[in-house]
Amino acid sequence: MKILHVTGYKPNEMGIFKEDDPRVTIIKAAIQKQLIGFIEEGLEWVIVSGQKGVELWTVEIVLDLKDIYDINIAIFPPFENQESRWSDPLKEKYQELTFVVDFYKPLYQGDYKGPYQFRAKNMWFVEKSDASLMLMDEEFPGSNKYFYEYAKGVDDYQLFFITPFDLEDIVEEMRMSDPDYWG
Repeated sequence: MKILHVTGYKPNEMGIFKEDDPRVTIIKAAIQKQLIGFIEEGLEWVIVSGQKGVELWTVEIVLDLKDIYDINIAIFPPFENQESRWSDPLKEKYQELTFVVDFYKPLYQGDYKGPYQFRAKNMWFVEKSDASLMLMDEEFPGSNKYFYEYAKGVDDYQLFFITPFDLEDIVEEMRMSDPDYWG
């Protein structure tokens, strides 16, 4: 696998309303653990649409991993100005990230025109990647539902998941790596 698409929940779908929520650290650790495994097996590119939440956190993770690994990150939003309705701090963060990633290009020129742009985005990511890593519980797919339904119907397309159980494992790993835990 050379190109991996990453997606998952938006913060509000997980009850996360602040960037410094401790759950973000756990989610990032789970994504990083998966990405390192894929990078060590030959992954070259991570691609996202740049949605807030899992996708933007993935961009931050990959940018940090670039210090150690030969990995690239690209943001392909479905249209220009996808961040226009976000809070100012999140808009600024997004705009900064679009300048420092290895590649950035909206799939459609101009602002949002209709739901067809999201359907086209889902198809494009499946076509351009070898697999997807999704932070998602299949019983409660949330906004991931449309991508998931499309991708699982494509022959020979791999879906990898970070589930609530994986997040619990990360919490346990973090706890056990704390020297005070053993004290």
